[in-house]
Amino acid sequence: MGLFFLKRFITLLTTLIGASIVVFLVLEILPGNAAQMLMGPDASPEAVAALATKLGLDQPAMQRYWEWVSGLVVGDMGNSYAYSTPVLELVLERLALTVPLALMAMVITTVLALIAGVYAASRHNKVGDVGVMGLAQIGIAIPNFWFAILLILLFSVKLQWFSAGGFPGWTEDAGGSPLEALKALLLPAIALAVVQAAILARITRSAVLEVLREDFVRTARAKGLSQRAALWGHVLRNAMIPVITVMGLQFANLLAGTIVVENVFYLPGLGRLIFQSISNRDLIVVRNCVMLLAAMVVIVNFVVDILYAVIDPRVKASDI
Repeated sequence: MGLFFLKRFITLLTTLIGASIVVFLVLEILPGNAAQMLMGPDASPEAVAALATKLGLDQPAMQRYWEWVSGLVVGDMGNSYAYSTPVLELVLERLALTVPLALMAMVITTVLALIAGVYAASRHNKVGDVGVMGLAQIGIAIPNFWFAILLILLFSVKLQWFSAGGFPGWTEDAGGSPLEALKALLLPAIALAVVQAAILARITRSAVLEVLREDFVRTARAKGLSQRAALWGHVLRNAMIPVITVMGLQFANLLAGTIVVENVFYLPGLGRLIFQSISNRDLIVVRNCVMLLAAMVVIVNFVVDILYAVIDPRVKASDI
């Protein structure tokens, strides 16, 4: 297990270094000047040059990259050009909304997908299977921003059960409460979850059908175990390897995919911060946020790899 973990950890570090290089280079070659954007089009060249020097934009690219990466290691992301605030404070403030939103969407996705996938597999080629997979196909085809607008029209405009947008905060000091905050995140979480649940339901169905054909399932049924007990007690665990793979990727996609939904619901999360920073050409915020999202994707994949070895020791043995 130690060698397996070490190999995966080295892969994690290598991928993070490669991602940091790509993120830095891509933002470096973008046209435009952050100092010019902040000063405005009517600013004199001298003032723009002075601000560029203050921001460190006149330094060589290699030096700026090293300073950026060194700062990330110790938790120093620098200061925002537009907000004049440490980027770490901005990111932590926005993650307090984005992470719970992604977790809520992931919980909804998992519950819906497992129930639908197992139900469809247990009724293979019957009406229930065809109906669930038909709904899943529709769910895959629906863009989450369009579904978000439909949810607003139905539950906010027509029924007036939920607010159309905004976030009250998690505490009374911020003007809200945990219950109000969760209620404000419910519609965005459903909008994010519908496509992911449809995809995961199809993967779950395929994995469960494959395991149902195994000899140990027939043996369990022959010993008198009910179909429901066999499905949830034996089949589902053995079918979880491909399901967990997709779940890990989906959670990473949910974290990165909140940009559109947060703007639809006017939520002050990480996605909206990235959108605003792009508009303000606040490249240091964009760079750190994109790197954070990339790191989350890599770390989630690392955790999934470790879960492989826990669920199925054959994965660890074959890798070593």
